[in-house]
Amino acid sequence: MRRALGWAGGRLRGPEASVSGRMCSGGGGGDGADRRFPLAGRVAVITGSTDGIGLAVARRLGRDGAHVVLSSRQQENVTRAVASLQAEGLSVSGTVCHIGKTEDRERLVAKHSGGVDFLVCVAGVNPLVRSTWEASEQIWDKILDVNVKSPALLLGLLVPHMEKRGYGPRGWSVQWGGGCRIIPGSELLGPYNVSKTAILGLTKTLALELKPKGIRVNCLAPGLIKTNFSQVVRIDIMIFIKPPPSLCPRTGKPEDCAGVVSFLCSPDAGYITGETIVVAGGSPRL
Repeated sequence: MRRALGWAGGRLRGPEASVSGRMCSGGGGGDGADRRFPLAGRVAVITGSTDGIGLAVARRLGRDGAHVVLSSRQQENVTRAVASLQAEGLSVSGTVCHIGKTEDRERLVAKHSGGVDFLVCVAGVNPLVRSTWEASEQIWDKILDVNVKSPALLLGLLVPHMEKRGYGPRGWSVQWGGGCRIIPGSELLGPYNVSKTAILGLTKTLALELKPKGIRVNCLAPGLIKTNFSQVVRIDIMIFIKPPPSLCPRTGKPEDCAGVVSFLCSPDAGYITGETIVVAGGSPRL
């Protein structure tokens, strides 16, 4: 599961998203669950969830009945987002977690060791708006560490706690936010695009590995979504590429992604794993 791209401290940062869950032996909510609140009684951990797509996903899962655990790098952002969702009557808690830091991942897991049903990884970074060949070794290390390695390590820490929840008739689900779309200006995000493509392979691999445990792993591939993260790309499209209106992709909203994530966490998606769901308004994709 992704947070908005934005400039912070001189670096363009962006979100990634992943969700994990149990395999359901049936779909359609045939277990008698309240269809108004398909995620009632569930716990969802969402990284990069204080802004953009991550926050929209948190709001939707909360409205669908889940207790949502927000996290991001800054305490003030966590506090603000938690207060906002609690004011809407949702069950929410939050903690500071820089997904790229081992101690932060461990602290996040320790605070929620009672059990987790869903992991949605939206947090990510992109400190370079250049071509692939212009990236330094340090840039490559940072992007691959935060966008690919860290979500997998966090999931590894959470799997034992997910198993504590028992298989249950509704299952568990894991969703990742990846990128397999082609949009004007994407050539400016070389290493970032590579890291997003790596998520596609990670999804397939983890889906096979975790299937015996009943954990589903899927990937969400957003197109051009209106967030702080995508602002640089949207500006470059209009200024440098100047495509005709007929070729300019329609900009989506974070909420366009949130409903898909909720579905993937729900009993209705109990037979879906190892898949990439594209939410891109029909834009071309790999």
